[in-house]
Amino acid sequence: MNAQRPVALVTGASSGIGRSNALALAAHGYDVVINYASSKDAAHEVALKAEAAGARAITVQADVADEDAVLAMLGRVDEEFGRLDALVNNAGTTVNTPPSDLDGLSMADWDRVFAVNVRGLFQVTRAAVPLLRRSPHAAVVNTASIVGLRPGPQPFPYAASKAAVVSLTKTLAGALGPEIRVNAVAPGWMVGDWMEDQLGDDYDRLMERRARLTPLRRCVTADDVAQTVVSLITSNPFVTGEIVVIDGGFSATT
Repeated sequence: MNAQRPVALVTGASSGIGRSNALALAAHGYDVVINYASSKDAAHEVALKAEAAGARAITVQADVADEDAVLAMLGRVDEEFGRLDALVNNAGTTVNTPPSDLDGLSMADWDRVFAVNVRGLFQVTRAAVPLLRRSPHAAVVNTASIVGLRPGPQPFPYAASKAAVVSLTKTLAGALGPEIRVNAVAPGWMVGDWMEDQLGDDYDRLMERRARLTPLRRCVTADDVAQTVVSLITSNPFVTGEIVVIDGGFSATT
């Protein structure tokens, strides 16, 4: 155990933003705990890449909506590393029911989205607080979304859950300061599987249109988000309670 090397826990780290977060933190000198719900092989691949970047990396399976699993996960972090310096609450889920289909939305699906995206975020943060308080520069970064701040084409439970993440971020910043800083990132339309699932056959056309309307002339990538997350953890010691929009200026100019 290298007690001098900082440790980061990234939930939902087997793919997408979580994967990029874990690898960016590993490259920045952090050991990483890679949480996953079901994608064991993908999580193991991320761990191997993190180790190639010089990190010690472990994978931990846990559904963040399951409190017992969350407590066991943080117990494992304590056992393996004895410290936690950064928490990235990235685990999230959605449904495929479009906002236009009010009657087609299952309330069981609604509850599952909130269980992962909101309850899960709170449970992991609460369980991590005792370890984070041991760190001299503890930071939490939550993955929100632009649709938590303004209307968008995402399903109702997803958008509402991300608005809750925005509120939780600000409330937790007040409750956990000054020892622990809490911020969030709010990505816009992001290149990759998530938006492909949401936009279907219109993905290429709509993403190209969004890029043309964006001041920086492209859509956000998972690596763009990870760079901002690492900055919030390592380079912004007097920033807390903030929601950083990462969309190339689209929402600021349209």
